[in-house]
Amino acid sequence: MKKKFLITGAAGFIGYHLTKALLEKGEVVIGIDNINDYYDIRLKLSRLKNIGIENGMPEWYNKVTSRTHSNFKFIRMNLEDNDFLLRLCFEEKFDYIINLAAQAGVRYSIENPSAYVQSNLVGFSNIIEAARITQVKHLIYASSSSVYGLNKKIPFSTSDVVDYPVSLYAATKKANELMAHSYSHLFSIRTTGLRFFTVYGPYGRPDMAYFSFTKKILNGEKIEIFNNGEMERDFTYIDDIVEGIIRLTNLQPNKELLNKTNNNSELNPFYKIYNIGNNHPIKLRQLIDAIENGCGIKANEIYLPMQPGDVIKTYANIDDLIRDTGFKPSTQIEDGIIKFIDWFKEYYKINS
Repeated sequence: MKKKFLITGAAGFIGYHLTKALLEKGEVVIGIDNINDYYDIRLKLSRLKNIGIENGMPEWYNKVTSRTHSNFKFIRMNLEDNDFLLRLCFEEKFDYIINLAAQAGVRYSIENPSAYVQSNLVGFSNIIEAARITQVKHLIYASSSSVYGLNKKIPFSTSDVVDYPVSLYAATKKANELMAHSYSHLFSIRTTGLRFFTVYGPYGRPDMAYFSFTKKILNGEKIEIFNNGEMERDFTYIDDIVEGIIRLTNLQPNKELLNKTNNNSELNPFYKIYNIGNNHPIKLRQLIDAIENGCGIKANEIYLPMQPGDVIKTYANIDDLIRDTGFKPSTQIEDGIIKFIDWFKEYYKINS
């Protein structure tokens, strides 16, 4: 029997790839997105076109677009529109809600904090309340590795205390986890938060370093390297992220599983947090080398101080993900970057 999913942020990077994967499995997906202009809208519309939207962006909010894929429907809307969201959830009777909609970006949260409050806090509150009222089987939501903030312990574990965020973006993601915990405790709502670690791949976000580095290197422009290139990131390829989400979707909460875990959900079998990362951080220098090799061009580099809101290193402990799902992300940075560069050249019509 087909399962019905509501995916928020369906025109976003992860939402697009997850929607495609679920549709390929024969599931039914309704995607919503406000298609904001944080980055190039044309990239978001291209993702939607690949999923099956014929006419691109609808002309106004709450309009369902025509589509070529019979199992997919897209609606442009804000999560802050609580009345429409509730009506949609009552009418469609979703089995699962996967909340990937959020105002992204660590540095942008310093410039425009109100966008993060509305999307990441008010929007999430509406989503989790809709999940409660309509009794969905499972709410999965995107958290972030940024919640670890100034954590000194390496690798980052879901059992670590994460009370010291260094950006408003990170603070909103931590708040989402706390809200989910309270709802799981009060109403026995099954919630799973996913702390993603530096996701990359085709159709990725232009504000990410690997994307901007590739664009500038191919254009012969200088790239800015912060903190003398000493930053380390646990880069995770998009296909590994999607596989992890799908496996966790069907994971059932139970006492036996609960007793095996070592995170902050010991007292609540309905609340879970997982890291999804490659479990192998690399230095920024290795990323640049991979991009240079893929492009066949050496980079012109400018070295700058560390930026506010950044952290030196991210490194995911994924023992519980492996234990509970049998899955471990495995795509090497060199392989993933080649796939990204191949897509980049094709999308932007760049001759090799």
